[in-house]
This record gives sequence, C-alpha cells and structure tokens, in this order.
Amino acid sequence: MKPSQTFLSLCVLTSVILNSAIAANPRTKLSTPQDIEFIANCDQTKQYYVMLLPENFPEKLSDQKSHSVLITLHGHGSDRWQFIKNTRGECKAARDIAAKYHMIYISPDYRAKTSWMGPKAEMDLVQIIQDLKSKYNIDKVFLCGGSMGASSSLTFAALHPKLIDGVAAMNPTANHLEYNNFQSAISKSFGGTKQEIPHEYKKRSAEYWPEKLTMPVSISVGGQDKSVPPESARRLMNILKQINQSVLLIDRPEQGHSTSYTDSLAILEFVITQASQKKSKK
Repeated sequence: MKPSQTFLSLCVLTSVILNSAIAANPRTKLSTPQDIEFIANCDQTKQYYVMLLPENFPEKLSDQKSHSVLITLHGHGSDRWQFIKNTRGECKAARDIAAKYHMIYISPDYRAKTSWMGPKAEMDLVQIIQDLKSKYNIDKVFLCGGSMGASSSLTFAALHPKLIDGVAAMNPTANHLEYNNFQSAISKSFGGTKQEIPHEYKKRSAEYWPEKLTMPVSISVGGQDKSVPPESARRLMNILKQINQSVLLIDRPEQGHSTSYTDSLAILEFVITQASQKKSKK
C-alpha cells in the first residue's frame, strides 16, 4: 500500500470517530462578531480582524479562565468575513470547533484579498497575536485556513513556530518556488517575482523548513486539485512523519480544491488534541 493510501485509510476512520464525538456533545455558542480595527505597526495603515468570543465571556481579565485562540485565514479573493459567514465545510467546521472548545475565534484580513502571507501580512498577524495575549488569558494559539489561507498558515507557522501551537491546513501549497498559479498577486505581496527574489519565496515555503514545524500539523488535500496541486503538501507531510513530528494527512484522490465539513473537523480536532497531549507530557 502506498504511503498516501495508508494515511487515507487511517484518516477515514479517524474522521468518522471524531465527527461522531462532536455530534454527541452539546454545542456551545460564540458571541456576535466584533469587527476590530487596528493600526499596523509596520506601515501605519488601518487593518482589520473579526473576533468572536465564547459565550458568557467575562469582561474583566481577572475573571477570565485561560482560553485558546483559533485564527482562521481566508482564501484568495476573499476577506476576513469568509470564515465568519460562509457556510462551506471548512468555515463552518472552524466555527463549530471554536465553539466546542470555548476558543477565542479570530479572522483577520491579513492584507486581503490577495495576501499569500507576504511580509506585511506576516507582521500584522504577529501584532494581532501579541495584542490578544496582552488583553486576554491565552493558553494556546491555533492556525487554520483554506487554499491561500492554508498555504499562509504553513508559512506563518514555519516563520514563527514559538507563536503557534497547531496548524490545520486545507488544500495548501508548501512550496512557493514551484507553485505557478496566482503569480501576479503573490509577487505583489512578496515584493517581487520568484526570479527576482527567490530567497523570499523559499523563506515562505514550509517544505524547506520542516524542522521549524514543531507543533502538530494536519493537512487535507485533493488529488484532482488544479488550483493548488497537492504534491508539495504530501512531500512536506512525509518529511514531518520521518522526523517524528505529530501529523495527520487526509488525502482524497478523487477530490478537487475543497475540504468537506467532516474532514475539516477531523484535522482541526487532531491538532487541538495533540497539542493538549504534548503539553501534558511536559
């Protein structure tokens, strides 16, 4: 059996079990969305993120228990409202997971609509995380996203492993040097083409920095995905597995550029439970 097939068999079983577990638990709620404006430190521009708090969240810091944060990164052409309002599987699963675990739910623009986690988007996200930690009693920080958001999640986690406790990426690329779609947007975000600044593209390609992904990583890919081909993500996961990192790959050979609600739940559950286990072993 091929490695990808082995991963798939394991993930189908895991997905069913985890989805059943979620369905059996009472669903908690998140608050009404708050649209937050802030001034970016890197260029003094107005930037935005949306925040949803767990239900019955106390106003005073002294009254707050520790909460984890789930940061969701939208896809190409969208903005901060995608993971707040969209009913597609990836978005709904993220909201449901945040509610279940009483997480602070954050959806930033990160230089919408064509970010791809360039330098300014990266600095914005660092600033948001630091701001959240200054205002709330934060336990762990999880990152997830779809498509561009998934690729950006891997990029940011590799660049800032000390800030991130788990990454769930739905249909990402892990290699910007070989990726050829959306090059106009990516070159604008990164500050030049891959021919002009290849080291910047390598810097933002998680496949080249597997040793920096020290947190649990889960990825979903589709074998028929032409928008963001799955090969680099598969290679990254194989490398992470070989160096004994905590990983989960859901590889659907017949699927295109999307991840189902069930699979999205599974990869999010995986990083959260693995991060909790990792912390308990320390």
